[in-house]
Order: sequence, then structure tokens, then C-alpha cells
Amino acid sequence: MIAVTTEQQDDVWIVTLDRPEVRNAVDSPTAHALHAAFLAFEDNAEARVAVFHGAHGHFCAGWDLQYGARLAASGDSAGLDLDFAANDPHALGPMGPSRLQLSKPVIAAVSGAAVAGGMELALWCDMRVMEEDAYFGVYCRRFGVPLIDGGTVRLPRLIGMGHAMDLILTGRKVEAVEALQMGLTNRVVPTGQAREAAIALARQLAAFPQATMRADRESAQRQWDLPLGEALLQEWQRGKARIPDALEGATRFAAGQGRHGQF
Repeated sequence: MIAVTTEQQDDVWIVTLDRPEVRNAVDSPTAHALHAAFLAFEDNAEARVAVFHGAHGHFCAGWDLQYGARLAASGDSAGLDLDFAANDPHALGPMGPSRLQLSKPVIAAVSGAAVAGGMELALWCDMRVMEEDAYFGVYCRRFGVPLIDGGTVRLPRLIGMGHAMDLILTGRKVEAVEALQMGLTNRVVPTGQAREAAIALARQLAAFPQATMRADRESAQRQWDLPLGEALLQEWQRGKARIPDALEGATRFAAGQGRHGQF
């Protein structure tokens, strides 16, 4: 059975994780397939925004512990050696794409469980659309599995250290209402609608002037470890190349487009 499939709907690239027997948990072959699917998105000039979701009612239950148990029984852990260089934007993570640094946005469509490494995959995405009965949680806390797909980095940056320590240390379940309150998700939608809602959001992003949106996105991502002055400088250095786009947009506005906040 193919565990990862891709589909292109105009300028939206859809990546589907499909391992229902383990609630879309990820083993090594699946990690490689996910990594390849998002590299293909990055290389596809026609694809502007990606949607990442899990089939059969769950986003991803994390790293496949049954697969890990088989590795432990066989004594073969060579596939778990995933050291990488910090400046490698195409590095493979244990869960697959978690170390990729893409130039285009990815939206997670979260249904059911998004726990442990599955939560880390959702955190890797730029935005999260979550169904009302879906949930997050560092469930791997129970089994001594470390967060090595960006969870200890992205979670504090996203929701602050206080909330992050609560989730990281306790591993507790976080349902949609609380996730929205703490900023862990961007949208909450009725059960069964995350995929279509994420695709609709992706189409909205894909309709914007792309070079400017990507420049702003990259500036926001790269400002974390910079002093304020340097962060403002790198914002200007990326943004100034987009001033012709801004003038073209101003001309469209003056002609009547987008008045009163209309999108």
C-alpha cells in the first residue's frame, strides 16, 4: 500500500499520509516518502501552497512504535542515524520533512490525533486548520521517545515557554478549543472539514502576489536569533526588492480594487 500520495489542484499541492492501520504513524520508508513529496512541492513552479493531511480521520499518531520495536528486536538501528548540518535546507528528519526549509507555505489539515511526532509535523507547517474533535499532545512522553523533529524549538516559539513547558513535560492531551486559545492552531472547523477548509485557505494564499508574500514569510522566519536592528535590516533587504510589486498594487487599489478591506 502506498503510504504517501500527492495531488495537485491548480496551484495547491496536497500531500496525504495514508497508513490507517497505525493511525498514520510514520516509519522510515514513510518518512522518506513524505520528505520527497515536499521536495517535489518545492521544485514545482506551478504549486504555490501545500496542504498536508492524514487520511481516514487522523493526522498522524507520531513515530511508528511498532516499527521501532521491530528495529529493537532485530538490532538494526542504522536507519535512525539522521545527523545533519544546520545550514542544510533539505535535511531529512526522523518524521521526514521536519527539517526542510521551504520557500513556500504549508498548511496542516488536522483531524483526529496529531500527537508526538505527528504534532511536530503539524508544528513544522506554517498554519494549522483543526477539526473540533481533533487533538494534540506530546504522547511520546510516556515511552521515553524524545522530541527530535523540531518540537522543543517550534512549540515555545509558537505558543510561548510557559504553555510549551506544560505540554512538553506532561505530554497531556490538548483539544481544539484550548489549542485555539493558546495559539497552537489557527482555525477550528467542524469534524470532517479540515481538508477542504485548508484547501480553501491555501487558494486564498495562492491568489496573493507570491514574491512579496514569500519575502515577508522568510523575514518572519529568520528574525528569531537576530538583534532588533539586524532583524529590521534583513526585513528591508528582502522587502525592498518587492517595491515595484507594491506600486503595481497601489495602482490597482487606486483603480478601485480591494476597497474597504475586500479580498
